[in-house]
Amino acid sequence: MSERPGARSLRGRTGDALRELDLRPRRHLGQSFLVDARIAERIVNEAGVVGESVLEIGPGLGALTDLLAERASRLALVEIDRSLADRLQSRFAGSARVHVVHADALTVDFDACSLGSGRAVVVANLPYRVGSQILLRLFDERRRFSRLVLMLQREVAARLTASPATRDYGLLSLWTALYAEARAVFRVSPAAFVPRPKVESAVVSLRLLDEPRVPAAQIERLRVIARAAFSQRRKTLRRALAGTVAAAAFERAGIDPQRRGETLSLEEFARLAAASGSAGG
Repeated sequence: MSERPGARSLRGRTGDALRELDLRPRRHLGQSFLVDARIAERIVNEAGVVGESVLEIGPGLGALTDLLAERASRLALVEIDRSLADRLQSRFAGSARVHVVHADALTVDFDACSLGSGRAVVVANLPYRVGSQILLRLFDERRRFSRLVLMLQREVAARLTASPATRDYGLLSLWTALYAEARAVFRVSPAAFVPRPKVESAVVSLRLLDEPRVPAAQIERLRVIARAAFSQRRKTLRRALAGTVAAAAFERAGIDPQRRGETLSLEEFARLAAASGSAGG
């Protein structure tokens, strides 16, 4: 099936920009540029931005940026590649609403992004190598943001919406359930990028909760228990959590210690954290 003219135009503009910058996509930065305009439009439509502040992580050559700039009251662009950040700075030099920040999303000072008051929307095509780490940073900074629309490696995206006792369920699933309502939106073929990645991508929408599903006082204990349980997935909870959770805590929590960690829901992990934190736990 042939591409729409818009898709061809974006692909052509991407090629022109790479030649203009004499830029070869950098593997260590996970650079694969979106060149399908239909996918870009679907992502921005999913974000549902109407006069809100937006943070775009990894704008690259701007496949999503023009569409976001039309809809956002403020748009902050966090780009790690100096040449791409400089290009974006020149491109939006005449717009007071667009602010370009040359920084790593893992360490960027969000106060420097000029997002204004209120909670912003995050839209991002995250690099495969550090996508999950960036997501965890956004969870840590969740009071700044209302929702996230992210394109990730398909296997990582699957973990965000995985249920207990499934292949993809793990720590990332648990942290997502703790802080957000996650929904898989659609898959993206490698053909939508230049250069083509070796794996599929997927878009996920996350609505960040006003408060975590577990009381703040229990979250650190939950983290310790969950990490120990998932680090030894084949072991029973009794064996994986030996020295971390006393036998009596399983009984107080109503959790069978012969189960494996990958079968526990967030609510069950929270009960075990609460029970193990009590006297004698």
